[in-house]
Amino acid sequence: MSKASKASDFKGFPPEDWREYPHILTDSLWLLGKRDATGAHTGGYHGNFVPQIPRQIMERYSKAGEWVIDPFSGSGTTLIEAQRLGRNCAGIELNPAIAKAAMIRVKSEPNGAEVEIQNVCGDSTSEKTWIKAAAAVNGSKFHLAILHPPYHDIIRFSDDERCLSNTASVDDFLELFGRVLDLTHEHLEVERFIAIVIGDKYAGGEWIPLGFMCMQRAMDAGFKLKSIVVKDMQDNRAKRNQENLWRVRALKG
Repeated sequence: MSKASKASDFKGFPPEDWREYPHILTDSLWLLGKRDATGAHTGGYHGNFVPQIPRQIMERYSKAGEWVIDPFSGSGTTLIEAQRLGRNCAGIELNPAIAKAAMIRVKSEPNGAEVEIQNVCGDSTSEKTWIKAAAAVNGSKFHLAILHPPYHDIIRFSDDERCLSNTASVDDFLELFGRVLDLTHEHLEVERFIAIVIGDKYAGGEWIPLGFMCMQRAMDAGFKLKSIVVKDMQDNRAKRNQENLWRVRALKG
């Protein structure tokens, strides 16, 4: 999704040079191979990001040296990938222990591009937290936002009542996520992009399309919908090493 305005210095890729970017995925179905587990990346944090996704987003919608914001930085996947790609990055994480562990991972890798990586411990629905994050760019605005929120209550990430995974209903979840979107819109440069990475949920015998609901809320916040992408992870083991878990559940329910 992109923020609407009339001016931008981000021109994307020159059409005549399209052959030079074979690594950039442009299809609406991303067939991703095995999860990248190199360097500081770890799959031990339940619900963490697949590294190839923020990598693709940053390579497509940002330039080296620009600033990326991740309001749900978790175990630090976006931070690590930003450092590898030469992007500056600010993360926001509610859990102090998780935020600290993420920065330890970032610092364990060489910073060849000499970029700045920061991780603010705070609530991403709070303006005060965003002001702290924006201090990294001297009060300026970010060039790209990558949002990978909890999928409502599928995984409980903390006991903190401010956590989106603890909201009592889908409507409550969307209200809090909407606050994050509003703040993202406020702190993003004009005509720049956000990427929302989220899965749907199934509860009470009903499919709940969280993805579409979040996209609608983003449009309500002033963003224009540019693309919908489905990702298919291949050569990976399912949660708790139960490869056929989701197939059995689908056939049953």
